[in-house]
Amino acid sequence: MDQRTDTPVVEDLRVRVKPAARPVTAVWPGRSHPRGTHWDGEGVNFALFSENAEKVELCLFDERGRREIQRIAFRERTDEIWHCYLPEARPGLLYGYRVYGPYQPGQGHRFNPHKLLLDPYARSIDGGLRWSDAHFGYTIGGKREDLSFDRRDSANGMPKSKVIDSAFSWGDDRSPDIAWADMVIYEVHVGGFTRLHPDVPPALRGSFAGLACPAVVDHLVRLGVTTIELMPVHAFVDDRNLVERGLSNYWGYNTIGFFAPDKRYCASGKVDEFKTMVKTLHSAGMEVILDVVYNHTAEGNQCGPTLCFRGIDNASYYRLVNDNKRYYQDYTGCGNTLNMQHPRVLQLIMDSLRYWVMEMHVDGFRFDLAASLARELHEVDRLGAFFDILRQDPVLSQVKLIAEPWDLGEGGYQVGNFPVGWAEWNDKYRDTMRAYWKGDGGLIGEFARRLTGSNDLYGHNGRTPSASINFITAHDGFTLHDLVSYNDKHNEGNGEEGRDGSDNNLSWNCGAEGPTEVAAVGVLRERQKRNMIATLLLSQGVPMLLAGDEIGRTQQGNNNAYCQDNEIAWTDWNVDIAGKQTMEFVTRMIAMRRDHPIFRRRAFFQGEAVGGAADKDIVWLKPDGAEMTAAEWDKEFARCLGVFLSGESLQETDRRGRPIHDASFLLLFNAHHDTIGFRLPDFGHSVEWFPQIDTAFETGRPQLRAVPGGNEYPLQGRSLVLLRRIDANP
Repeated sequence: MDQRTDTPVVEDLRVRVKPAARPVTAVWPGRSHPRGTHWDGEGVNFALFSENAEKVELCLFDERGRREIQRIAFRERTDEIWHCYLPEARPGLLYGYRVYGPYQPGQGHRFNPHKLLLDPYARSIDGGLRWSDAHFGYTIGGKREDLSFDRRDSANGMPKSKVIDSAFSWGDDRSPDIAWADMVIYEVHVGGFTRLHPDVPPALRGSFAGLACPAVVDHLVRLGVTTIELMPVHAFVDDRNLVERGLSNYWGYNTIGFFAPDKRYCASGKVDEFKTMVKTLHSAGMEVILDVVYNHTAEGNQCGPTLCFRGIDNASYYRLVNDNKRYYQDYTGCGNTLNMQHPRVLQLIMDSLRYWVMEMHVDGFRFDLAASLARELHEVDRLGAFFDILRQDPVLSQVKLIAEPWDLGEGGYQVGNFPVGWAEWNDKYRDTMRAYWKGDGGLIGEFARRLTGSNDLYGHNGRTPSASINFITAHDGFTLHDLVSYNDKHNEGNGEEGRDGSDNNLSWNCGAEGPTEVAAVGVLRERQKRNMIATLLLSQGVPMLLAGDEIGRTQQGNNNAYCQDNEIAWTDWNVDIAGKQTMEFVTRMIAMRRDHPIFRRRAFFQGEAVGGAADKDIVWLKPDGAEMTAAEWDKEFARCLGVFLSGESLQETDRRGRPIHDASFLLLFNAHHDTIGFRLPDFGHSVEWFPQIDTAFETGRPQLRAVPGGNEYPLQGRSLVLLRRIDANP
């Protein structure tokens, strides 16, 4: 018998709810799959997991979400999934849940039916959270506040889950499928990137639609980036303490809905806006990767609010302290950690990932604090269930997977330890490149390892240089302009008395703190920017740029702008001459990387001649032109070195199996403040070196004349030079 034709069961509201304006008159049993809500063209199926609940009510609201018009008690429960089907329901319906069960914090149970709860699988969340004490399951102010029980209703201040019709005309949209080695990632905050853009219509600024505007897409195409990495766009919550200080959770690492794009980025208020953005970027040849936060939720620790998971089944969704389940295991520094040991929680995350790939067409994910996802028990287990499932999944194993390879728990720093198939944010690269160009000594060995793809980190388990996501700046920390303009952080606007944000920035202000009229300081800052940009884009591995660095974006010395939804964190498109020159330089460097596969090798260097080539594939050189010896690497004073990269030894093929050929290049680095005459190698025959890049020039364009091998090149202080080899008498 069709399960939707059984006798309807409707429960009348029992407490403080006005009569329904248009109550549903039929409720059918429905199905336990798929979870969340599903509109099938005739009605809507509802399915909610709760292992420990004693009763679940579906709450329906008027079209503005202000009035609860009906409660429907679920009568069906299959494999711990509560479900029903409403044949009269349609897309646009606003709803939430009330879940009954024991309130026993010491046993891990925090059920409170007075708190309206979001659907963990909601595809759309309507309205904002209006904070009040009613959002907490306990009475605030008690001696043991989280052990009391609060009976105030939270519905008026809660956002509502919304039923959607997922139909969308994708046409022939497909992923650009950029090879790992060919990627140039661009990290973007959807809201801040276009908020001040003069060529984006005011109504679209700060939205998905704004990011898809022609002027913005043209900028990205001109720049040459291949992959747009969006900072969190899953529905998130502004922390109460920030709201009360007039601030917000600008970065969005405070997720409450793993399927819903946050409405503050939807100018149209519709989920389709995100899909249109993805389709537009795909049409322009760019991938879209999401920064996702599956390690914790916005509900915080035992004193946090009851908004969704805590009220649905706290003991299932969260990692609790074994000997006192009142408390949460906090590996994230955000109060709680999702319970990856529970199969339904693991399923939630996998369903979310598949949804964003299959329904929203994204091309991959960057996992925030990914080490926490590997914690099977207390220790980090890199072969944990999460990684096993991802690796065999026919959909997710084919997309880009990037780890932030640490969390805040014991043993949480796991750089280099993620499995094959994963790339990782490489903070060792960031720190080394910052310290080297700052002028710190004793770093040339570490510098060489990072420049060549970090074989020491990623070569042991069959991964390639592309496992290293190289970056010098990211959302967390100084912008590139601030990195060369400030010695110290200036986070006073965050309202935390400067205690927040890292004190270990490895920055150098070039002689003056912050804005300055001293011309020599300004010139040096711009050169230092070119040094780091060129180093990043000529390194083996996958480079990641921070949005706005190419035009000189500043956060006025704030290195933790997580709560600054204002001009401090927004991209300023009023670009000065220096910013335009930086933009041109970044564009040239990306083009150089794109045109020359020697800078994006698919295998690590061997340090020897390969495939019958005359030269070693890589040779490290001292300023006198001689090859580096083992003793040279440990010299504290050494700040200058060169590296020869042989195009003849590339020995790679493209996706069609055709040989890849390239020229040979010489890179010279000088982090010392004085000019050094660097003798160019001649390899025993007539060789000329043609300068391609010299960061000592304002535009990075050197004098266009060849330098014979054996001659000295005047390598200016704090500069980088790229030269191309020309064999005069091959």
